[in-house]
Amino acid sequence: MIAKTFQGLEEVLAEELTALGANDIQIGRRMVSFSGDKEMLYKSNFCLRTAIRVLKPIKHFTAKNADEVYEQIKALRWEEILDVDKSFAVDAVVFSEEFRHSKFVSYKVKDAIVDYFRELNGKRPSVRINNPDVLLNIHIAQTRCTLSLDSSGESLHRRGYRQEAVEAPLNEVLAAGMILMTGWKGGSDLIDPMCGSGTIPIEAALIARNIAPGVFRKEFAFEKWNDFDQELFDSIYNDDSQEREFTHKIYGYDNSPQANQIATRNVKAAGASKEVTLRVQPIQQFGQPAEKAILITNPPYGERISSHDLLGLYQTIGERLKHAFVGNEAWILSYRDECFEQIGLKPSVKIPLFNGSLECQFRKYEIFDGTYKEFKTQESGTGFRKPEIKKTPGYTPGNQRPAFRKPDNNRLSDERISKDKE
Repeated sequence: MIAKTFQGLEEVLAEELTALGANDIQIGRRMVSFSGDKEMLYKSNFCLRTAIRVLKPIKHFTAKNADEVYEQIKALRWEEILDVDKSFAVDAVVFSEEFRHSKFVSYKVKDAIVDYFRELNGKRPSVRINNPDVLLNIHIAQTRCTLSLDSSGESLHRRGYRQEAVEAPLNEVLAAGMILMTGWKGGSDLIDPMCGSGTIPIEAALIARNIAPGVFRKEFAFEKWNDFDQELFDSIYNDDSQEREFTHKIYGYDNSPQANQIATRNVKAAGASKEVTLRVQPIQQFGQPAEKAILITNPPYGERISSHDLLGLYQTIGERLKHAFVGNEAWILSYRDECFEQIGLKPSVKIPLFNGSLECQFRKYEIFDGTYKEFKTQESGTGFRKPEIKKTPGYTPGNQRPAFRKPDNNRLSDERISKDKE
């Protein structure tokens, strides 16, 4: 199987798969391949925080032109994969000199499947672009082709808790990956002083409580497959044995009252009102926290979100860190070197990450009082450790919830539910 992700998050995803019990884990570019049974397929969709989607390869082959792709696809026994009365769609990803247009490849795959069924019984399945019953993915790298079933459907970053968003919201998968990279699992307070619609605080709350991100989803694509095991998936969905208590706090601040209102609605929808405290507060008013804390934030870059004085904002961030975050560590995702330079602090870690199409850096700053040597002897030493997993170059892959299932917020205590209703 193949779990897709953003460039820069591959090792975090591999570590997640290791913890989940997957086998044969290998890291590629924007993907991690692994093996497992049907239960692992369901768990990977339901539990992985840094996966965009999970593909199940059904055929590997080589083809030099579109006609060869057609013949290879038509040779499959499609009645075992797709019911004739169900709809399907084809997504093509092409990196090849021989195949220059991904849409043309999609059409050839579609034609092969339709012609197969017509010759078999005179009927044909329908093609539906939006919300098909079965979503297929064909990946072509030069002449190497892999046809896969997309087990996720809608991208896994669409958790299901977001009620509304501010301009250019941080992707949930990226936010979760950033938090996991820091090594934070809920052992201290966490602060996002520019939280926007609340993505980092919400993802932090789910990590701290070890609540699976899939609990909010209405459906996954594999639920429409012919071999879907309802009982098996129900057991995964209703298993809360790995969830844990969180005894610290998560704080989200923003200078926009509108963003604060949006974040409040999103936090409530995620059932995280007990863990997350939100407040309208500009970065200029950021003060020294009373307890040990980690800061993780994604300030404006000046690309998609304008700031009246972008460089001045980063100067203020640096000034506040130096004077009001002593003894703690801060992690900042940003795009421009000139912005980082205004912070005026030397980062101890620089990690390349993509935020959409923007090649960003995720930098760690250790804010210490006194000499650096004294600080290093006192710090806990926690942080993201790369898993010892074999890397492979490039990508060479091979309905609604039933009524008896727990509602989304049933994971919560009576205390939290009553608070959320206030």
